[in-house]
Amino acid sequence: MDFCRTDNDVSSPPSSVVDRPWRILAGGDPVETVATYEIENPSTGRKLADAPDASAEEVDRAVRAAALAQPAWAALTPRERAGRVRRLGALMIEHREELATLDSLDMGAPLRSTRLDVDGAVELMNIFADYALELGGRTIPVSANLHYTTSEPYGVVARIGAFNHPLFFAASKAAAPLIAGNAVILKAPDQAPLSTLRFAELAAEVLPPDVLIAISGRGGVSGRAIVAHPLIRRIGFIGSAATGRSIQKDAADAGVKHVTLELGGKNAQIVLADADLAAAAAGVVAGMNFTMSAGQSCGSTSRLLLHESVAEEVQTRVAAILDAIRVGDPIDESNDMGSLVSKAQYDKSLHYIDVGVAEGGTVLSGGGRPSTVGPEGWFVSPTLITQVAPDSTLGQQEVFGPVLAAMTFSTVSEAIEITNAVEYGLTASVYTSDLTTAHRIARDLKVGHVLINSPSRHFWGLPFGGTKSSGFGREECLEELLSYAETKTTTVMLP
Repeated sequence: MDFCRTDNDVSSPPSSVVDRPWRILAGGDPVETVATYEIENPSTGRKLADAPDASAEEVDRAVRAAALAQPAWAALTPRERAGRVRRLGALMIEHREELATLDSLDMGAPLRSTRLDVDGAVELMNIFADYALELGGRTIPVSANLHYTTSEPYGVVARIGAFNHPLFFAASKAAAPLIAGNAVILKAPDQAPLSTLRFAELAAEVLPPDVLIAISGRGGVSGRAIVAHPLIRRIGFIGSAATGRSIQKDAADAGVKHVTLELGGKNAQIVLADADLAAAAAGVVAGMNFTMSAGQSCGSTSRLLLHESVAEEVQTRVAAILDAIRVGDPIDESNDMGSLVSKAQYDKSLHYIDVGVAEGGTVLSGGGRPSTVGPEGWFVSPTLITQVAPDSTLGQQEVFGPVLAAMTFSTVSEAIEITNAVEYGLTASVYTSDLTTAHRIARDLKVGHVLINSPSRHFWGLPFGGTKSSGFGREECLEELLSYAETKTTTVMLP
């Protein structure tokens, strides 16, 4: 394909993948009047493209167009809607290299990672298509008469994505509401909107006009307009806890809306003295998502809790793995890890490294800009800081970058207490050869997903979501599909 290099020639890819007008499609046509804003290539810090900067008025036009399109879409059977979603997934596979390249250029992840995002999104879309017939109702024999339930779509729903997996979130998070019979407004991440806009163009080839519309814009104007719009009664958001709280407030101020939030994490990996230490070291590195998203993941295992008897050995093993990770241009497939998405994320990661050291931590690996890159771009080495106090800034706050904090414990109860003593509750991993102990720890951890002898990861079909400031609602499972339909109860009085 002519828009992406797949060999070891690391020169810039042909510009046709981004050098084109980027527009919002609404009302069946491109919105020509929308303003634009500049987005950058984070691996160079230079301009990449001009993206549409939608106003509140243009959001309103898009939502009203979606509302007009939704009834005919809902009139199709669930299987018919699922078939269209499968066709969209197949079209994404045809455009796999283009979509992956857009994300690599736009948010800085390596091509090997962004290709997996395309594949994972399509797989999850197909799983939701498999669930389509679960949208049925049931009869409830509460009397001698007929009582039954049916599932009905909300109408127009909004999905607001995050910058760390733009295409994956756009595609996989649109699938459940579409199959449930809703029209979908996708809000692309400010920093990396291009793959979401391209996905909407592909969707227009297989879905009826305006059933799926992607909106891009910076500064919160378009996002707030989406959340507050009276025709949108269901919102799903992925992002920071602070933004999630703002969305809750804005949604409540605008009306009664169903909001689910998948927010941040300060996830722990607990390594007991009897664990397979090599597996534990490899697991925490994999769980940190260094090579997927430079650690920019709500699921990253950013706290490494080590029994004091094995701490030194595990830390040494982890440092050796991190030292071998090659950081650089994400389009160069000899590199393992790309850049952070923006200067803001770059500065934030370096700030937390400085704070960790100032509070008594020791940098065992990484700690700043890697020597494998030049002066351009937002690159930070995968970093391990040891001797971190559990109640310190680095021990408590989410970095959302390539910074791993190691701390020690002496008893199982102490490990549980440390794990639970943060505001987040998304995932936790436990490494031990004693499964009885593992189950007891899993019972006492206040998180949404516990993994035993495995890094933090996703299994399509398993409920994913958190507690506390990590949000509420479960996704990537049947519950997600059902959450995009309302239950109606009908009673028939029989003669």
